[in-house]
Amino acid sequence: MKLYQIVVVFVSAIMLFTGIKEFVKRESGQTFLKLMVRVTVWGGMALIAIYPNFTVYVARFIGIVDNMNAVILTGFVMVFLIIFKLLSAIEKMEQNVSELTRKIAFWEAKNQQGGMEGKKDQ
Repeated sequence: MKLYQIVVVFVSAIMLFTGIKEFVKRESGQTFLKLMVRVTVWGGMALIAIYPNFTVYVARFIGIVDNMNAVILTGFVMVFLIIFKLLSAIEKMEQNVSELTRKIAFWEAKNQQGGMEGKKDQ
């Protein structure tokens, strides 16, 4: 095995482990569909890293004549993956902002209520 194969398999294993862990813990934003996309993309990357000739078989099965086209297709998958990760990060940030906004609103309402009770006593 070459160095790039080891690196890709290692990164794929980490991403798969992280995705499965998040799904099992029912962390926010983790759906079965996202898990399946993650398994497909990262599992496919690991498979291609371990068996590079697999792209030739996939290219023939899909009907792509040249193996270079399969590499370009893989590049599109990588771009899709990056977009997927960005959308997941944005979704998580939106959830954090919503939670923080609720906490601040609750805290302000509690402080305003406490201030009004102090004025009534006077």
